[in-house]
Amino acid sequence: MGGCSGLRCSKLDHAKMLTKWILLIYFRKEILAIIPKEGAESANADTPNDCSDVLVVSESMAIAAHNEDANVALVGHTYLIKGILPDGLFFVGYIYELPSCAFGFNSHGLAFTLDSVTPAEDEIVAGGIGRNFISRDLLEATSMDDEMNRIQSSEVSVGHSYNLIETSTRKIFNVETASRKWISVYEVGKTPFFRANMYLHVPINQANDNSISRQKRAAVLTKKSKGDFLSLLGDMDDKKYPIYMTGPLLHTLCTAVIDLDEQTLSIIEGNP
Repeated sequence: MGGCSGLRCSKLDHAKMLTKWILLIYFRKEILAIIPKEGAESANADTPNDCSDVLVVSESMAIAAHNEDANVALVGHTYLIKGILPDGLFFVGYIYELPSCAFGFNSHGLAFTLDSVTPAEDEIVAGGIGRNFISRDLLEATSMDDEMNRIQSSEVSVGHSYNLIETSTRKIFNVETASRKWISVYEVGKTPFFRANMYLHVPINQANDNSISRQKRAAVLTKKSKGDFLSLLGDMDDKKYPIYMTGPLLHTLCTAVIDLDEQTLSIIEGNP
């Protein structure tokens, strides 16, 4: 990485060094997926197990509810930003890395939430695009088709799960991606769809006890109303792998609820 010390470190040197560290943060999950595990056991512990979503599009409601989970060190260090582009388009993103690594929406009535996924090491191909840069690109999309094209045209590194939302058509799609141009699309319907951090419709090797436990717990919980969804996302029944996390490593930073019919985004701090 290089560095500097004492009076020999100029402001320019310092700025260049900070830029490199910021770029490393943007590629955090891609880097941690490929470095030797014996040297990164503690650092890699939080990489696959953050975020849960419950989604539904029925006659009575169309909702995406999302727990944003991350390292406990990020508590109190997140931001909600509004970006205005030269063409007048604006977007709003909840961030702690490149906008938006969590969820966001834009003035075209498009929104998304994101979930990390857990491909086995032999499923990862070096040289792909980092997930943060793809989700940043989505903030400038003009339609659901445009969102799909931006995802499909990007050859991802470790893969990701995108919950794509279009208010004008009242549609939600879950898109799973992986290395080697894997992509799978599932349209959410009247049956509530819960997902944690494992592939549900891309057939690749993976391992994630945390997500398996959350999927099993969600399967037995009631999912008939918005209140049920919030109760599910606040569930802490499994002490080892709760849906709502409070440490010691991972913490639920907030819960976001996107209501397509009301065209609202609600952000809840604390257990919903």
